[in-house]
Amino acid sequence: MASPFSSADIVFTHPDFYIVNKPVGTPMHDGENGIITVLAALTGESRLYLCHRLDTVTSGCLLIGRNPTAAAQLSQLFSQRQIQKFYLAVLSTKPSKKQGTLVGDMKNRRRGQHVLLKTRHNPAVTQFFSYHLPQVGRVALVKPLTGKTHQIRVAMKSLGAPIAGDTLYGGAAPQDRVSLHAYGLVFIYQNQTFRICCPPNEGHHFTADVLTQWLPKIEDIERMKWPKFTLPTIKKPSDTEL
Repeated sequence: MASPFSSADIVFTHPDFYIVNKPVGTPMHDGENGIITVLAALTGESRLYLCHRLDTVTSGCLLIGRNPTAAAQLSQLFSQRQIQKFYLAVLSTKPSKKQGTLVGDMKNRRRGQHVLLKTRHNPAVTQFFSYHLPQVGRVALVKPLTGKTHQIRVAMKSLGAPIAGDTLYGGAAPQDRVSLHAYGLVFIYQNQTFRICCPPNEGHHFTADVLTQWLPKIEDIERMKWPKFTLPTIKKPSDTEL
């Protein structure tokens, strides 16, 4: 069931778009509980447009266009990988390495699962740093350079450290949610740079004092020493549900 959505979840308002802190359980698809329907009812706007997607179980920064032209331009920025995305994840166990870049093709498997392969024909590329926080456990800061379905969830699984609560990929049974949150977006739109963060506000891991006190120390996440990686030429728009 979707968490309540209120005006407090509208993190940033621009004449051409909103950035909202999507609650856990709010789906992308049309319907009574879909994010577009809920936001339209809250704002009174009848025409709103998805520019990218998040899994229903994932909370956090979601960019929504307010007119068709802006939505098309913003969607193109996503497909051209011109929007930097940053995520927070609480992991079930310690990963096999503390930081790095994971590269590999993704393949559909049974029961809605995907798996990371060693081939690199059209690879998913995921960068991460992991940290240990007392009373929380292992936390990862994640920067997906591509946007494949379940990409981050599969990447963490490949490290032997599935996301806490993500039983689809072997994570420990959730106490309250899948611990994956879209934390920030950085992009240039109409010659203006936007750096928007959506701190998590749901889940006992994400609202623990030790994590909420730690987050401000890494707010300059864009300028962290992410590994350099050259992406292959884009052949078609990416799928952007994580």
